[in-house]
Amino acid sequence: MKVFDLTPVIDSKLAVFPGDVGFQRDVSMDFKTGSHLQLSSFRTTFHLGAHADSSSHYHAEGEGVDQRSLQSYMGDAQVIRVQVERGERLQVKHLGDKKIQAPRVLFWTGTFPDPQRWNSDFASLSPELIEHLHGQGVKLVGIDTPSVDPETSKALESHQALYKTKMAVLEGLVLEHVPEGLYTLTALPLPFRDADASPVRAVLIDMSGLFPEEPWDLRS
Repeated sequence: MKVFDLTPVIDSKLAVFPGDVGFQRDVSMDFKTGSHLQLSSFRTTFHLGAHADSSSHYHAEGEGVDQRSLQSYMGDAQVIRVQVERGERLQVKHLGDKKIQAPRVLFWTGTFPDPQRWNSDFASLSPELIEHLHGQGVKLVGIDTPSVDPETSKALESHQALYKTKMAVLEGLVLEHVPEGLYTLTALPLPFRDADASPVRAVLIDMSGLFPEEPWDLRS
């Protein structure tokens, strides 16, 4: 069994969306100052690093992250590597001849290569692709960029497609080191009441070879 960690290290160097709140850790007790333990707190955006948006982030009638079904964020998943230009939205055509084989699909685009260095021209998703995936039985889509919409988008067309299809989403994943293929995903959001997102510890587990090969069931 091999485990791939998709989560960038969280510290003050981790890039966040322009104008959002970066990570700050405050130490209130420390062994170095004679305390009997170490105690600290932090302040940051919910959209930090690898994170799960909730629908309240992009729709007035959306739900808080504490109300999301955890089943969407764990189970069979597929990693797909696509060739896409910076600033471009992924279209159905970018799938080429690749077939959807799992109910959770994670896209590597390579257009946001350094989580500590913000670049505005990352790739995003098209609403048409989201609706196509939904039609294929996909319940969660993930991407290796900060958003499924371009940085400058106000209409948030792809987020609205997620709301329409009731699909879950993961953004900010680190997928550079993950080969294409089928895995088991675990990326559970924390139940912050009424929050619009939550950071996740996203991991993929490669269990190929442990069990006899069986066809993947998109209902799982």
